[in-house]
Amino acid sequence: MNKVLLFNPRSAEVKHRVPNAILSIAASVNGLFDWVIVDGNCETDPYQKIAEYLRTGQFRYIGFTVMPGPQTKQAIPFAKKIKEEFPGTIMIWGGYFPTNHYKQVMESGFVDFVVNGPGDHAFPKLLDALENNKPYELIKNLVYVSDGRIIKTSKEDLFDQDPLPALPYDKLNELYPIDRHYLGKTYLGNKTLAYHSSIGCPFTCSFCAVVPIFEARWKAKSAELVYRDVKYIKDKWGADAIEFHDNNFFVSEKRAVDFSTLIIPEKMNWWGMARIDTMDKFHDESLARIREAGCRMIFFGAESGNDAILKQMDKGGTQSGEQILRFAERMRKFDIIPEYSFVLGTPAPTPEQVMAQIDFDINFIKKVKAVNPATEIVLYTYSPVPTEGSELFNKVKETGFRFPETLEDWMTPQWERFDLRKNPLTPWLTPDMTTKIRNFEAVLNGYYPTVSDIRLSGVKRRIIKTLSGFRYKTNFYRFPYEIKLLHRLWKYRQPEIQGF
Repeated sequence: MNKVLLFNPRSAEVKHRVPNAILSIAASVNGLFDWVIVDGNCETDPYQKIAEYLRTGQFRYIGFTVMPGPQTKQAIPFAKKIKEEFPGTIMIWGGYFPTNHYKQVMESGFVDFVVNGPGDHAFPKLLDALENNKPYELIKNLVYVSDGRIIKTSKEDLFDQDPLPALPYDKLNELYPIDRHYLGKTYLGNKTLAYHSSIGCPFTCSFCAVVPIFEARWKAKSAELVYRDVKYIKDKWGADAIEFHDNNFFVSEKRAVDFSTLIIPEKMNWWGMARIDTMDKFHDESLARIREAGCRMIFFGAESGNDAILKQMDKGGTQSGEQILRFAERMRKFDIIPEYSFVLGTPAPTPEQVMAQIDFDINFIKKVKAVNPATEIVLYTYSPVPTEGSELFNKVKETGFRFPETLEDWMTPQWERFDLRKNPLTPWLTPDMTTKIRNFEAVLNGYYPTVSDIRLSGVKRRIIKTLSGFRYKTNFYRFPYEIKLLHRLWKYRQPEIQGF
């Protein structure tokens, strides 16, 4: 009766990757409790699979990992139904969504505990306390209800990653064969592996959901351990490419170079995330080694070319519009594609100022493309993050913006889109502004189709580029119906929503 069921709600329609977050929780209790994983990405009817396990009467603990967006859409009704049909189970949620919105989660009545941050220590300690009727009030990284009050225990310092138990890939393979379910064909390779080599980020950007969780802290696995893990999966299941899903893979130049040196003989392509002002300090020799090792593209949060907006976002470090342009040009020398994300539509005192900011960054993006046409551009619309105490979030609240009052309100289509940063529901952003952003995005993606859409043939690329050329060159973005129609017919892939 003390087995553990871990659920990974559906997060993508076609791009399924190793569920690293929930697998790390499985590793934390491996050998202490029997466990299974139900992956909503791999099941036709995930709830039926969950119910089959629970009907055995052997599973007392249920752990959900919940990211904002699509995962909430499946997690919320499933959790509610589980509590109705199997009231004796103990429901524990972790992940960005319950950490940032713990109040609504705990007030729902069908979640018993939230793991507020990394669960590698908190989860097994909580299960031990519940199994042995021991107090759990001193366990760090927990949120729960006691006497009608929501209690948050203190945050645990980030711990070294190398001593953590190895991820149980072999048992996952018994449940969901890895080569069939989790190694997909992408721009990088035919069997692309998703891997987390570090947690956290040492910066405090006020628009980032990572900040409230890790509070400007970062811990990483050693280059040697990352290499051993990757090589194990390559040798056993044939992985030929890697997506590093770290919030910031390139914090340490030495670690990045050490890993690159180790991985060169394996001939694997890979991708990761970084900060421009961090990597701009890397030596040319380091960037050359990283490219030699198979790094083909790096995601950077450019956010804005406007220095005042960067300051408003508390971007930290030394990033500036001038540096963003210069670094994009520098990357051409190393044949590494910079993937720049921009956040448009930040709050301002007047609608005219908001629109001016949008226009500024549209023009700045075209400057980036001029200095390095290979630069991939990812467009987001600013969506507030509950970073309490930040100047930006305080301004957001002053406009009257409010998050949903109840957990079930998050299931509505508009709030699902909110977390995809396409429809933010912010009071200062008018429909005309949103339309301008989306229209520019369509023209931009027509004139510069992403290299990561492996289904888009050369002929289709030439057709849509030609069709979009006049609009892009003359700044005529209104009513680009012909481009949007081709994107829809050809099922154009947007990396910010669908990945590679």
